[in-house]
Amino acid sequence: MSDPGFLQRFARNRQALAGAIVLAIVLVGAAIGPLAYGVDPFDMVGRPFMLPFGDPWLGTDVSGRDILAGILNGASVSLGIGFISTLVATLIGITVGAIAGYYGGALDEALMRLTDFFLTIPSFVLAVVFVAVFSPTTTTVTVAIALVSWPSVARLMRGEFIKQRAQEYVQACKAIGMRDPAIILVQILPNALPPVVVVSSLMVATAILTESGLSFLGLSDPNVVSWGYMIGVARSSLRTAWWMVAIPGVAIMVTVLAINLVGEGINDALNPRLRQR
Repeated sequence: MSDPGFLQRFARNRQALAGAIVLAIVLVGAAIGPLAYGVDPFDMVGRPFMLPFGDPWLGTDVSGRDILAGILNGASVSLGIGFISTLVATLIGITVGAIAGYYGGALDEALMRLTDFFLTIPSFVLAVVFVAVFSPTTTTVTVAIALVSWPSVARLMRGEFIKQRAQEYVQACKAIGMRDPAIILVQILPNALPPVVVVSSLMVATAILTESGLSFLGLSDPNVVSWGYMIGVARSSLRTAWWMVAIPGVAIMVTVLAINLVGEGINDALNPRLRQR
């Protein structure tokens, strides 16, 4: 019996498939929701503290702003920061880990000590300090999250390169005179990439949670609405208007859960020991 492809193995995981469907809905909502709904999340559309399931459909916040408009616009901000910061962190981690793992020696020691330095500092605290020192903008938040996320990717990539550099195909490439950049990028990287893809998919969820925490503390761009920003605005009214916190909180929870399920599904589909199941 032939080995099924990646998509077939992924589709067999019902939880991962459900997560992918939910994530696709969130992405579509983030992409076309603000344009389709057409309400500015900063506009006052009614009196404050209007209940959900009326007009507006999800009610209003402490300033009379449409909560549904905030959810739709906040989706693009939270997901955008999550994906972009993860992409930047993954590229940095791959570069550092690949160089350290391939060359070894003093270069490996220096890069790993730098990685350890970032790992010894609590990531959220470092992100808070970075954003507080610089102006709290979307770019600053994205850079801060990428700055605290790359070390785990670097360590994983280093281990994969150390394992791969001793393989016969790498020695054969050196014997025929292939240069180091070509060996790293063309030969070793494709074989070392699958674990990093899994970790990066899970890092998106962590990045969204980190952005939400920063926004909750007021360390975000005041000119954009994110889910964490909405929770931070409503925290003073938690006892009297719980839905203003619950609605963006559920949006964060569902999105993070969907991303984690997709990440686990990717891990199962890429794991060779699970291919015969």
